[in-house]
Amino acid sequence: EHSKLLLSREWLVKIDPKTSTPYLLKFHSSPVDLTCCILVTDTKNTWAEALSSKQFARRWRDCNRRISSPILDDEEEEAWRTRNLDLLTKAHTLGGVADLTFEVVESKYGDLAFEMDCDAFKWRWDTIFVGHKTSADILSTHLIMPLISVNHLAFTNPNGVGDLAEDDLEKAIDKIGRTARRTVDMHIKNALSRPRLATTLRRMTAVFNFISDLPKVLSEGPKRSGSPTAEIHVRRSQQFEASLGTHVLPKDVAFTQGSSNIEARTSRRQSPITAEVNMDSATESEDEAARVAPTKHSTAAQVVSAASNEDAEMRAQSPIISRTTSRPVPGEVRSRGVTRQPTLTDTDSSPIRPVKKAKAPSSSSEEDSEEERRKHLAQIKSGAAPKGGSRQPLRRGGRRF
Repeated sequence: EHSKLLLSREWLVKIDPKTSTPYLLKFHSSPVDLTCCILVTDTKNTWAEALSSKQFARRWRDCNRRISSPILDDEEEEAWRTRNLDLLTKAHTLGGVADLTFEVVESKYGDLAFEMDCDAFKWRWDTIFVGHKTSADILSTHLIMPLISVNHLAFTNPNGVGDLAEDDLEKAIDKIGRTARRTVDMHIKNALSRPRLATTLRRMTAVFNFISDLPKVLSEGPKRSGSPTAEIHVRRSQQFEASLGTHVLPKDVAFTQGSSNIEARTSRRQSPITAEVNMDSATESEDEAARVAPTKHSTAAQVVSAASNEDAEMRAQSPIISRTTSRPVPGEVRSRGVTRQPTLTDTDSSPIRPVKKAKAPSSSSEEDSEEERRKHLAQIKSGAAPKGGSRQPLRRGGRRF
């Protein structure tokens, strides 16, 4: 609350002659309730004190014992307090503070106590440290941010700030202040990103802290040759290549290794049937003993071919069997499935479906039904009746599936 009351007050400067420490002061008083407060800082720490009307009267009588201060009635006491507070307020101005002496003294009641004296009166402040966090907030609000904005005004105004009239200067300050309070972040960026202001602050900081190699003040910033991120990537790639040295493989060797890896992965992805056929063919080409001794595959092929020959002869002898058994023999289906199985490539992603087994036709039941039908027809032609039992119905054709 008291910090807000001090926002519209000017900074006053007093120097301690013993330690040569400058102190910045802000003072506020209220003639309504006869209160006053002060803010003191050395730009690192902050102290403050606030006095009520009774505290002010007691402090004034304690510091000015040489001057008679009798106890008066209520109306006279209020007039006396108002008159003395006005005198103290005039002393805490730009013109009156120059006539006051300043001395830091020891105190039993405050963290920082100092006395201010003149021909008319004497005064003492017993201030208390407000804490580091509050000190930072107060300094940022009352000192740092206004100084940044004022520097921005001084470096952006085409005319010198010292040469401007008071009305023109107030208009320029109001314009920059209203723009700054809308977007504080962009205001600070625009104020401190100007090359002339940034380099001026840099040189002032170097001079103030006894740096021997002073940086130059620049009106234009250095030109950017490229993106910092791109330069970092290029530098890292160069370091990586340098660390590899002779271990870097040529492009053709790397391509050969890549193709061999692809072929190895392709061979691993082939189906079991194709892999078995390829393995058998490779074994037959390499092993000389396989040419003399019959293998399992040659024996299976002979059995399948013999079964197919017998089936063909049976179909030639019986027309019914030749008509009904038009499906291929299971041996042939298997042989075709093995021999005609396509090899997998890199582009094939779905597995090969197994070939369904064909059911073998039951030729024995059809032969029995044909022989019974022939016998029955012969008995009917000869006129002989069946022996004993009831007559069985005539069975025609083969068993239907």
